[in-house]
Amino acid sequence: MVSADQLRELLVDSGARLRESVRLAELTTLRVGGPATVVECATTEALVATVRTLDTAGIPLLLLAGGSNLLIGDDGFDGVVVLVRNEAVEIGADGVVAEAGANWDAVVAATIEAGLGGLECLSGIPGSAGATPVQNVGAYGVEVESLLRRVRLLDRASGEIRWVEPAELGFGYRTSALKHRDTAVVLAVDFALNPDGASAPLRYGELANALGAGNGDSRPADRVRAAVLKLRAGKGMVLDPDDNDTWSAGSFFTNPVVPHHRVEAVKAAIIAHVGDVTIPTYPAPDGVKFSAGWLIERAGFAKGFPGPDAPARLSTKHTLALTNRGSATAADLVALARTVRDGVAERFGIRLEPEPVPIGVDL
Repeated sequence: MVSADQLRELLVDSGARLRESVRLAELTTLRVGGPATVVECATTEALVATVRTLDTAGIPLLLLAGGSNLLIGDDGFDGVVVLVRNEAVEIGADGVVAEAGANWDAVVAATIEAGLGGLECLSGIPGSAGATPVQNVGAYGVEVESLLRRVRLLDRASGEIRWVEPAELGFGYRTSALKHRDTAVVLAVDFALNPDGASAPLRYGELANALGAGNGDSRPADRVRAAVLKLRAGKGMVLDPDDNDTWSAGSFFTNPVVPHHRVEAVKAAIIAHVGDVTIPTYPAPDGVKFSAGWLIERAGFAKGFPGPDAPARLSTKHTLALTNRGSATAADLVALARTVRDGVAERFGIRLEPEPVPIGVDL
C-alpha cells in the first residue's frame, strides 16, 4: 500500500482532501467498520480525477457516499475510500438532475417543494442519489427504474464519461447491471417527474389505506410524502441518532422470489411449521415473491431477537432490520444475519439474500 505522502503527491491536482485512519463506522448507518484512508471529493471533477488517478496507480478503492447499504468489516478497508460528496441538485420543469453525492431524501423533499410529483414514495430512504440506480431502490410500490431518465457514468476502463439510458442498466428487483461490479462510477442521475405535483399511482395497500385512496389512485405528492415518513418512522426506517432501531442498513434481506415450480413446496413447508395461515405473496417476473419480514417472524425470530443484552439485534419495530444497539461490531451483525438466514432456510426451504453490500466480511 502506498504511503499517505505518496497519495498526497498523486492527488495534488485532483481537488480532493485526504484523511488518514478514519473509522468507517463514522460513515455508515450501521455504525460499524474499521479504519481506512479516506479521500473526500466535493465536486464531480474531483471525483473523476481521483478515481482516474487511483485506477492508473493500481490502488484499490471503495466508493462511499451515504453509507446506508454497506456492511464493512471490523478490519476496515485495505485501500482508499473515496467519499462521494458532490451534492449539486438542478430542478427543472419536469424533472431533477442530482449529482451522486446529494442526500437522497433532501432531493425528494426539494422536488416536492418545487411542485413536482413522482419521488414521494421514496421519501425517508437514507443514502445518496447516486446509489439509487445501483440498487434500483424501491419502496411503497415505486422503484427508481420507473422514473429514471438517464444516469451519468464514468467508465473506469476507458475513462469515458457519458449519459446512459435505463435500458442499458439491466434493472431487476433491488439490483441492476451496476450492482456488485466496479466497472463504472455513477456521477449523476436524472429523473422525469410529474409537473402537476400529483404522486405516482398508489400501488401499496398500507400507504393507500393511510391516505384513503384506492389502488392506482394519486394524491398530492406532499401528502404522500408525509404519510410515507410516518409509516417509515413507525418501523424505525427513518434515521434518528437517538434511536438504535435506526442504526441499521434498512431492510437487511430482500424479499425472496421463489420460482413457480417450488412455490407449492414452500407453502407446504410454511403450513407444516405454523399451521394453515394466509401467506402474503406477490407476483414477480420470475416466480412468486414472499415477504422476508413475515418469514423471519414465522420462523421464530421476534422483534428484538436475541434479547436486550445483545449488541446486535433485530429491530424492536421491524424484524427485517438488523440493528446496532450501540456497541455492536461487524462480526456481531454477521453472526445475527447468519442465524436468521439459516433459521428461515431450515424451516421453510427459502434462503434469504442480504441487501447491503458486504465489504471485508463473509455472510
